[in-house]
Amino acid sequence: MNSVLVVEDEIHLAEGLRFNLEAEGYRVEVAATGEMALELLHQNRDKFDVVVLDVMLPGQDGFFVAAELRQAENFIPILMLTARNRPEDVLRGFESGADDYLAKPFELSILIARLRGLMRRSEWAKRERAPQTTSDIITFAGKTIDFSALELKAGDRTVRLTLMEADLLRYLLQHEGQSVSRKAMLEAVWGLHEDTDTRAIDNFIVRLRKYLEDNPAQPQHLLTVRGIGYRFVTTPSA
Repeated sequence: MNSVLVVEDEIHLAEGLRFNLEAEGYRVEVAATGEMALELLHQNRDKFDVVVLDVMLPGQDGFFVAAELRQAENFIPILMLTARNRPEDVLRGFESGADDYLAKPFELSILIARLRGLMRRSEWAKRERAPQTTSDIITFAGKTIDFSALELKAGDRTVRLTLMEADLLRYLLQHEGQSVSRKAMLEAVWGLHEDTDTRAIDNFIVRLRKYLEDNPAQPQHLLTVRGIGYRFVTTPSA
């Protein structure tokens, strides 16, 4: 049985999530503050399979909690809840280490689909860590992506990837040289077919460009295809 930590200070929402997630077969604990969440997650790293993390919390907010977990090399999947879905808020969540976001108010079915997707990818990543195969490691232009370790190395810099970042990179590499739409990425990586804000894709691309590109403002690998989406190339054209 999968275990979910819900970090939410609005009691009616937290208890509503607990009731509905338990009805779906999950074990659920609720933390009302960021500090309480960090204490629970630091005490036992393996107790929870995924975190539903509200941004607006008393004391330390959700951005701080996500960043603290990643700093402690705890890469539990994080679904961030936000009352706003402005691009800058979403990007800040991803920069803090969130794997996905959902704007309030949300449909319960969408939240459950997102949680299932995050936990499924987490299980895949665990299975891939041993034994390691050459397909787990991709090298190009002085950069190495190790999907089993969720790491990207560029020169002397090593970046830990979240599950969503690794999944998106893998998908782009599988379609190397092809123009891929935001809708296709949303369906293939998120596993969602509903009408969903595709700006989440753009924010992930911004983050990945910081990892991959020598100059993110003039990308050589993650190229924008106007009116469609993006194209990934391992060998930039002259």
